[in-house]
Amino acid sequence: MTSQTAPKGPVPANVPGQVPTPDQIRRAPKVLLHDHLDGGLRPGTVVELARESGYAELPESDPGKLGIWFREAADSGSLERYLETFRHTVGVMQTREALVRVARECAEDLAGDGVVYAEVRYAPEQHLEQGLTLEEVVEAVDEGFRQGERLARENGHRIRVGALLTAMRHAARSLEIAELANRYRDSGVVGFDIAGAEAGHPPTRHLDAFEYLKRENNHFTIHAGEAFGLPSIWQALQWCGADRLGHGVRIIDDIEVRPDGSVRLGRLASYVRDKRIPLELCPSSNLQTGAATSYAEHPIGLLRKLLFRATVNTDNRLMSHTSMSQEFEHLVDAFGYTLDDLQWFSVNGMKSAFIPFDERLALINDVIKPGYAELKSEWLFRSTAPTSGSAEAEG
Repeated sequence: MTSQTAPKGPVPANVPGQVPTPDQIRRAPKVLLHDHLDGGLRPGTVVELARESGYAELPESDPGKLGIWFREAADSGSLERYLETFRHTVGVMQTREALVRVARECAEDLAGDGVVYAEVRYAPEQHLEQGLTLEEVVEAVDEGFRQGERLARENGHRIRVGALLTAMRHAARSLEIAELANRYRDSGVVGFDIAGAEAGHPPTRHLDAFEYLKRENNHFTIHAGEAFGLPSIWQALQWCGADRLGHGVRIIDDIEVRPDGSVRLGRLASYVRDKRIPLELCPSSNLQTGAATSYAEHPIGLLRKLLFRATVNTDNRLMSHTSMSQEFEHLVDAFGYTLDDLQWFSVNGMKSAFIPFDERLALINDVIKPGYAELKSEWLFRSTAPTSGSAEAEG
């Protein structure tokens, strides 16, 4: 494989004293592109829905203990074991009322965490056990998102939520789900995805769905380069035509850091960077599934320096016991990131969203950049404002 040397262009330097506080991180406007609806339930909601529906397989009935169980079960280092935890959340999401509630609470929780735009994904085919149709599932989730947006606004928060309809890569309904996503593209659905265990289930098995979406000028992302390596990324891009890479963290396997600190990109990594293909990176989730060993060693640090189109995401807030604010806090601790870095990730996310260009631009210019400018101005006044009674004040 031929390679090229990555430029060593400057990255914005950290300014002493400007490490953002947890409160500032929470208030910062954030963009979330990779979040699973069935991976973000409140533990208390899982318990209540299980009781209402007669679901009797929960490992714990106390919300606090159940939350701990989800996190510990997901801390296995195996993607397959990680995915097993979803049996319980999906198990209580089989009625219209449950779907509306979960979607409403999702929007409220994200808005309360400072997320201003989110694309939340779910697999409609997994919610049919009690007689719902695919269409009823989509409409229930959309109703919940809209309720959540309204309630968030009443509480002083602003958020816009779009849905990504996911097909399971081990099943055979991807074309059907792609057609469903296209039918609802003007009713809250912004795109399509495939998910599930990568090994043994290559994205090329779903080419008919991707070809259909391309003919319809629709958007799609593909889970690739999480547990499986470069071949998964290559197929997602060059065979399937993905707009974004769900995770994509294994692109690091095509990047060589030499002993002298210089960096060489392989052809696939160069293509991903040159084409500005967004990477939906999920640091905490990657640690749980073994794609990274620590936050400090997560590839996001190098990908940020090399100016890939890197975005920060939660993946599954329940299983990873995380939020967008917590993801940013971990990165601030690991890499010393400032508000400028967090703004860079947030703008990257908004640039990569599956809504029209003018709407993305408005969110960047009217919401995200002003929000970060306001937070950064706090440093200015904190460091320069004179104290009462000082000589400067008297002068």
